[in-house]
Amino acid sequence: MVNQDRQYWNMDIESKLNTPEIKELQLAKLKDALKWQYENTPFNRARFDKAGVKPEDINSFEDFAKAIPPAGQPEVRGIIEEVGLDMNKLMTHLFGQKRMDDLYLLTTTSGTTGIPTPYPNFKPGIVDGREIMCRAAWRMGVRPGDRIGLCFGLSMHAAGTPQILWYYDFPGVTMVPIGAEAGTEKILQFIQLFGVNVFTGTPSLALHLIERCPEVLNIPIKNLGIKTLILGAEPGAGIPEVRHRLEEEYGAKVFDAGAGYGCSCEHPVYQGMHWLADDMAYYELVDPETGDAIPMEHGAQGIMVGTSLNPQGAVWFDMRFTLGDIHQVFTEPCPCGKSGFRYKVVGRSDDMLKVKGVPVYPAAIEGVIHSFPKELTGSFRIVLDEPPPRVVPPLKLRVEHSADVRKDDLPELEKRVNEKMHSLLKIRPAIEWLEPNTLERASKKTQLLEKNY
Repeated sequence: MVNQDRQYWNMDIESKLNTPEIKELQLAKLKDALKWQYENTPFNRARFDKAGVKPEDINSFEDFAKAIPPAGQPEVRGIIEEVGLDMNKLMTHLFGQKRMDDLYLLTTTSGTTGIPTPYPNFKPGIVDGREIMCRAAWRMGVRPGDRIGLCFGLSMHAAGTPQILWYYDFPGVTMVPIGAEAGTEKILQFIQLFGVNVFTGTPSLALHLIERCPEVLNIPIKNLGIKTLILGAEPGAGIPEVRHRLEEEYGAKVFDAGAGYGCSCEHPVYQGMHWLADDMAYYELVDPETGDAIPMEHGAQGIMVGTSLNPQGAVWFDMRFTLGDIHQVFTEPCPCGKSGFRYKVVGRSDDMLKVKGVPVYPAAIEGVIHSFPKELTGSFRIVLDEPPPRVVPPLKLRVEHSADVRKDDLPELEKRVNEKMHSLLKIRPAIEWLEPNTLERASKKTQLLEKNY
């Protein structure tokens, strides 16, 4: 019988997150992990050799940061240039034959920016993933008896099919794999028919279901009885205005999850996501231009870099590897009282735009758009006439206004939107106004960039 009143899923580990005690464990595990990488992974052995160091030369986190430069998608593209699109050769070079012999489930990223990135699930990694998801699910209020609707894209996607495995150790829950591919009508019907009370999917899909539910089921979305929304793969759950609207419309708690091993908490003001995996992965921030380590101080910002402490099952947070997400960290205690430092996704390094030298992230623009919930539908596109990051001003936006906004209201509305954009982001975009429902609603990850080049 599970004690449903306990604070954490794993009371032994989670009570020690972000403490000196866990740092000692991390360093011991890191030394073993680096030795394993050198002996078993061609990609990482080559990184050691290029740096002129051996695993035994690294005796501290500082040694590690100085010795091995971060790696990311550019290095992966370099390997692809050598081996072509032979995914078996690519994965064997990146992960090593020993891990590939334990490959159980092969998924990918969504491939929205080009060729899908393979996301293999090795058997030891599945064990770690199940532990992390149990920790996160417990914090997000999932309990025995809940029915979890999987509404990310299931086919081949890293956030889809593996979820069926991740919750296997969580007692008393029922998984209902629906999939974004089913379309909004089927998603709503399945949620109602099978009593789903925990929704997992993208924020944009959750918002779209608010519009569609009265049309499909003749009831407001609140009447479905969903108690928890677990959202990820794109910004939204961490944007106060989006979170507030979702909680109001669904009558549910909204949680942000992903971009690493973490989830947000129940505090009414978004605090970022609590990092839950100090015993499984070592988290760093690095300068996006120099690659130098950035001290983990409250409010620090940089590219998130991860190193697995259980390398037999590791995938992309392998050894000082980054997926290009820009994080801001918060190391002071969270007002919710739960353990773990917190991180907030600011944007992606490859999504950054520069307008008159000012860095602007699509997620920040989305935050401003959603801060006008009565006047705007929330759907918009950033129009690029040339390859990023440089944008010749003004930045062009296509923005849907709500049905209640008249044509005569648009000049004043544009002035207000521009004032907020300038105040928060230091830009004054050129806005093309669109009627409601002009832009396509995505059931998967929404692409905010409209590329005309």
